[in-house]
Amino acid sequence: MLISRPSSFCQLIHRDCPLCGYLYRGLSPNLRGQSPQDAVHWSHMSDGFRQVSRFFGVDLDPRHKGARRFLGVLLLTAAVAGGLVTLLSPWKAFAVVLSLIVAWFAFSKAEYIILFLVAYTPFEPFLLKFVSDDVYIYARYFSEGLIYVLLASVVVRLFLREKKIVTTPLDLPFVFFLLVAVASLVLNLVPPVIGALGLRQIIRFVLLFFLTVYLAPDEKFVRRVTKVMFGIVIFEGLLGLLQAIIGGPLDQFLIPSEVRFYESIQLTSGTNQFWSPGSRVFATMGRFDQLGTFLSFFFLLATGLAYTLKTQTEKRPLLGVILLAFPAFILTLSRASWFGWLLGFLLIGAWFMKDVRIRIGIAALVAIALLYVGYSGIRVSYLTDYPQQTVVERFFEAFSYERWRGEYYGLGRLYWIVQTPLVVVRSSPLFGVGPGQFGGGAAAALRNTNVYEKLNLPFGVYGTGGYIDNNWFSLWGEVGTLGLAFYVWMIVALFLMAFRTWREAHDPFLRGLALGFCGCVVAIAFQAFLATYLEVRTLALYLWLYGAFVYVLARREKIYA
Repeated sequence: MLISRPSSFCQLIHRDCPLCGYLYRGLSPNLRGQSPQDAVHWSHMSDGFRQVSRFFGVDLDPRHKGARRFLGVLLLTAAVAGGLVTLLSPWKAFAVVLSLIVAWFAFSKAEYIILFLVAYTPFEPFLLKFVSDDVYIYARYFSEGLIYVLLASVVVRLFLREKKIVTTPLDLPFVFFLLVAVASLVLNLVPPVIGALGLRQIIRFVLLFFLTVYLAPDEKFVRRVTKVMFGIVIFEGLLGLLQAIIGGPLDQFLIPSEVRFYESIQLTSGTNQFWSPGSRVFATMGRFDQLGTFLSFFFLLATGLAYTLKTQTEKRPLLGVILLAFPAFILTLSRASWFGWLLGFLLIGAWFMKDVRIRIGIAALVAIALLYVGYSGIRVSYLTDYPQQTVVERFFEAFSYERWRGEYYGLGRLYWIVQTPLVVVRSSPLFGVGPGQFGGGAAAALRNTNVYEKLNLPFGVYGTGGYIDNNWFSLWGEVGTLGLAFYVWMIVALFLMAFRTWREAHDPFLRGLALGFCGCVVAIAFQAFLATYLEVRTLALYLWLYGAFVYVLARREKIYA
């Protein structure tokens, strides 16, 4: 049976068939003269394509030029992927294809990359457990690679003049810091690979601030990211609570204990569980302190928003986020997280908002602590860490003389607080010993003992760690007093920018975000004295990203030109 006209075909097969005109006009001559049953088959295939088009939001109708181009690219990609699988392993081929997809998103939908990055990072330590060794290095640095892809997209857009140069309060100190860091590398004759990896360890998340400022996301996107993160906070908090209940079996499933290497470079150190199962929760973050600092950051953001948003409908979910995750926050037994959160909370509630309830609550907490010490018989000065430590013992151990003594003579954090200025800074006071040479994650990963041996010092904490558990002092040692001063300038600039935004903004969401961020900056500045948190992905990434969010929204309100 031949097709004589579109209307006859539609009546015979399907009234809404999108192929009838297409077939009749001869765009698919191989269907002419076929039976109605064959034509029905093609019509149903078109219906399937139409459903796929609607689901993924792409045009797959071959009548359209754009759809034919898309299908051609899809087929080409499939052919390239097949070739890569033949030449490489399937996982390496997958990594290459994924990289190409990410590159395309970075240049066309850059905000999606940011959204993926913030949502993926809290789960990364857990997910990496299941990655095979042959592609581990790609997976380990995949999230960081996204930042560099975004950097490339921004540079290209600036070169093509699609974006304009935007000034920020951090521009000058960041440029000065880079100059000092490069000068330190040259003066200390640091090998190029070590120097590049060391500098990267310091500035990789700082770059995210500038990238986000240039991408200039709108308030709707910032709200979406914040909602996603609050959802993750609830999930991590409930998982941590479940971990405390179940104990050992869930600990073993979640903890990334395996040490991974790429040649001589240590990619991940693995988590050594020195505490009793279930006594310190960490959810998907690998370490209890990483979960604690992550929760403290978003608790402070939620607190700032709860103070400025107008209606109870907006405030209740924020309070719910804090209440649902707070038990896990306590059960992390992370003092850096507790005290950092407390400082930020006092800044927001007791100082900025002058909330009498907060002042009374803190006074009552101090009174209860003193009464407990007086009547319980606990000997604070003799407390030390041990696997079955309780929450109360963990809190008071922070003030224990015996603990401080053990930290110094056991080559812990206190030892390096003393030795860094006396030995390391003294050896090179202005420019330091060079990035990647001392105290931070790069020296630890590279097992770079050169400076330690030259200055007759043990290799980091406990003589084996490579890092010194103090981000400020590791920076002081690596880039000297000048570099540390410029880095502090950046942190202070972040705080003052957020403070000004809170005082001058009219939008309640922006005011709350800026208020909460002020608390976050103070909390992280304190926490950086207790570990290398300015380098940790699960915290540093959010510090610089939300700093950029506040600045971008402040520019939209004309607070900054």
